[in-house]
Amino acid sequence: MTRSERRAARIAVDLLGGDDAPAVVVDGALLALNADPVLRLLPVGPRAVLDDLLARLPAAHSDRVEPVPVETDGTLPVHAAIRLVSADRADAVVSAGATGSAVRSAVAHCGRYPGLRRPALAVTVPAARGPLILLDVGAAPDPTAADLVRHAVLGAGYAMATLGVARPRVGLLSIGTEPGVGDELRRAADRLLAAGMLPPDTEYAGLVEGYDVPVGGVADVVVTDGFTGNVLLKGIEGALRLGSGPGELGVGGVPVADGVPRAAALLGVAAPVVVCHGAANGSDVASGIGFAARMATGHTIERVAQMDRVFRELTRAPGGVRGDEATTGPAEDDRRRQ
Repeated sequence: MTRSERRAARIAVDLLGGDDAPAVVVDGALLALNADPVLRLLPVGPRAVLDDLLARLPAAHSDRVEPVPVETDGTLPVHAAIRLVSADRADAVVSAGATGSAVRSAVAHCGRYPGLRRPALAVTVPAARGPLILLDVGAAPDPTAADLVRHAVLGAGYAMATLGVARPRVGLLSIGTEPGVGDELRRAADRLLAAGMLPPDTEYAGLVEGYDVPVGGVADVVVTDGFTGNVLLKGIEGALRLGSGPGELGVGGVPVADGVPRAAALLGVAAPVVVCHGAANGSDVASGIGFAARMATGHTIERVAQMDRVFRELTRAPGGVRGDEATTGPAEDDRRRQ
């Protein structure tokens, strides 16, 4: 199927998200429309910002843009954008705004996977020996060991869907690779993962260290808490900016600029939600919009959800770990069909 033959993805865009919004988001929206002839956008923001976007919009693109005004009534555009997805008016959301706002709204309006306590933000790191998935990078700073196991499952499904890895190797970030190292959280998660908690077609690679992430080769997915993952990602970002040349897209079409991951996918909610870097420029936003469109048309979230369903079925099986031991928090039905 050619690009012109595939179904048009409808992407809701938060016009006020990001350090330099709305200017860079408007620029990014226009760039994304130029790059994809079937893309449809639902820009969400104040009327004045929408008017600026529409004034700059070429006539040829006018039928592919549906502006959604949000006036100054206290409603953030990201909340309104996510409600468009939950109402099936949009297929995915892109925001470069505050991560917490996007996560809370996605959970409230789209729903978490059953039994999942916290969703996770995943980025694709362009490691030297091949790209890998790093999660969580900011959505769940205080997970339990069971949360890390669940995030490992989500990351494995995401690696299959975006990197084409047939049997993902999952590593757990710690301060060493010797048995028993790390804090109580890491030791508990290591025991669960080593006990065979992962679904078939995945492999636990054991503990990995910080330098294994930018180097790669040890694991296809690296799991950690959101606090440590965010610190590590920003450290990698600083190092890559010193030594890397410019770039646009990494493996799987994931946005990467100057070697730095510029967009994260929220895993564990029943809709494609892409959070761009807060310092994103127009090109970064355009790449994030294109990434969201590929997630929607490629059914990435559905493929991650399928891996999660396999995990839940295994943990409920006789002799397996009971679901309430493998996942913390009350089960919650998804508000959108997976």
